[in-house]
Amino acid sequence: MTVVSQVKQTLASLKGIHAGLQQLALTSQDETAQRTFHEAMLATEEIIADIKDRIGRLEFEEPQYHGK
Repeated sequence: MTVVSQVKQTLASLKGIHAGLQQLALTSQDETAQRTFHEAMLATEEIIADIKDRIGRLEFEEPQYHGK
């Protein structure tokens, strides 16, 4: 498995985690838990953006990986 493939797989996993945190933030009854889940969700958004940028750089540096 190439580095780009591994990074893309990690991105997909993070998107799933983000969705789970979002759901927990919306459905939790406890306000403290809601806030905690929401903050974690926001943190994953930053990480997702960073990883997307990294994928773009990897694909630019190694054009054979573009779109794989």
